[in-house]
Amino acid sequence: MTYLESLIEYSKQVSKKEIIACQKHRWACERFLGDIDCWQNDPSFEYEFIEERALRFPKWAALFKHRKGVLSGESIEFAPIVHFISANIYGWYHKDTGYRRFSKMYWQVARKNMKSQLLSLMGSFELLVFSGSDVAEVYSAATKKDQSKIIYDETVAMVEGCKALKKGTHYTVTNGRLTRLSNGGFMRALSKEDKKSGDGYNPQCGLIDEYHAHETSEVYDIIDSGMVARPQPLLAIITTAGFELNNPCYRVEYDLVSKILDPSIPTDIDSYFVMINELESNTTDEDIDLNGKKIKPGELIDDINNPDIWEKANPIVCSYPEGVDGIKKRLALALEAPEKMRDFMTKTMNVWVNERSFGYMNMVKWGLCATEDQSINELIIKNTSKTCFVGLDLSAKLDLTSADFEFPGIDGKYYLKSHSFMPREKFTEKMKTDKVPYDLWEKQGWLTVTEGAVVDYRAVKKYVLDEVKKNSWFIEEVCIDPWGATQLASDFDDEGILVVEVVQGYKTLSEPTKDFRNMVYSGRVVHEGNPILAWSMGNAVTRLDYNKNMTLDKSKAKQRIDPSAAVMNSHVRAMTYRVESSNKVFFV
Repeated sequence: MTYLESLIEYSKQVSKKEIIACQKHRWACERFLGDIDCWQNDPSFEYEFIEERALRFPKWAALFKHRKGVLSGESIEFAPIVHFISANIYGWYHKDTGYRRFSKMYWQVARKNMKSQLLSLMGSFELLVFSGSDVAEVYSAATKKDQSKIIYDETVAMVEGCKALKKGTHYTVTNGRLTRLSNGGFMRALSKEDKKSGDGYNPQCGLIDEYHAHETSEVYDIIDSGMVARPQPLLAIITTAGFELNNPCYRVEYDLVSKILDPSIPTDIDSYFVMINELESNTTDEDIDLNGKKIKPGELIDDINNPDIWEKANPIVCSYPEGVDGIKKRLALALEAPEKMRDFMTKTMNVWVNERSFGYMNMVKWGLCATEDQSINELIIKNTSKTCFVGLDLSAKLDLTSADFEFPGIDGKYYLKSHSFMPREKFTEKMKTDKVPYDLWEKQGWLTVTEGAVVDYRAVKKYVLDEVKKNSWFIEEVCIDPWGATQLASDFDDEGILVVEVVQGYKTLSEPTKDFRNMVYSGRVVHEGNPILAWSMGNAVTRLDYNKNMTLDKSKAKQRIDPSAAVMNSHVRAMTYRVESSNKVFFV
């Protein structure tokens, strides 16, 4: 059997469920089979699979030895899934240019499944083999220097332990650099602690380990933007799942790569290779009946107590008895000590867990409420009387101000549109302190930047009235925190719009705060996927009194929750509204 035939056979076995694998793993294999079919039967397909090039990487890996674990001292031999991943990265090429197809790679898998070892092998291969005569720059990247050195140090240790490579002839290691002596190419650790913008970097390869822990995409962006001059660069991300769902790995990358794999979502992104090994969750917006048990949206379908499903997240660990035994021991500890369950789920079962202390919203369930097939405006026309409650959170004039439109639906659902505002003179400063892409959100239309040093509340009023007029909506009430809102409330009142002051406290907000979350969890909230609102919901934490009354707690939130606070203000009134009400204000 040829190497390609073995890859095809593996992919077919995964696709047919003859090998235990999650849905996204099967989709990755089906994507490969589809590409092979196009290459062999469609002359217009622009890529070709070159078997001998795909074989170079596993042959390179075989020169090295395992340094840790039960296989320590033995030559490295790839598991089938690693053959599959590496063959995709190093086997596909453009027919016309001869350059490799995949310039990005994302592999999400549980810990102890060869993540760091694979990145280290890729680093040495890119530097010493793949780059040929080109002067390569290879970076192992992280937010902290110590973290970024893990991959670099492992690469150096593997190279120094390889009998086929001679120090002083093929390479040298000095001043934190692994240098290729034939042309001066190098590998080193890179972190944002370097205090550089990224100008001057020209990466051939960037290696990012445990991307889930990055609070911002800063390091990712430094590498990605520096690769533009390279004809066939590679940005390789390998990570486990995490519990900070507001970090860019989950908020941006995981969402993107999941769409790339999903055959029901057409994309034109054919330069990004994706492999995800995880347990299965209910990704629909409805309950699933499984053997008489109802699985709610966002909940886990697989039973963590069933060893038969562990291989979905642990394709390598579950291939040897010691690995399975290790999972059993970690599960037993997690069941006995619930505080260990979060790490077990994220690191061993590779499941994203939203478990921030006192966190308000399950962000998986929030994500399931986003509309994709239709615009929110179309759904508002179809499913509501076009009557809305406008919630405003003005916060401080120097910070983020937010407005939301909440439409009670005739179908029992609530439809949301949200928009935020920020003063121009604080814009750059807030991007640095808040560590989110306000500039991108402004370009995408989610944020309005007003001129001056403070938010211009006249712009807030104008935006609200313009949206209502443009869409022929009806404002039932403007719901506003009375603090600092006297003038704006008066301005809306002058327009003939009823303004309701929402006193901030348990008595007013507890029931709406609980009800809104219940509506989200039951799939009865529909929103347009506004990233600022999603970020805000992920930041929101709760405060409880002795009677378990609940409000959002701005003092404990590490990041801004202003858009969420605006939603709570509108929901105070929207939750009791009956659609047949005729008390409307109409702008023409």
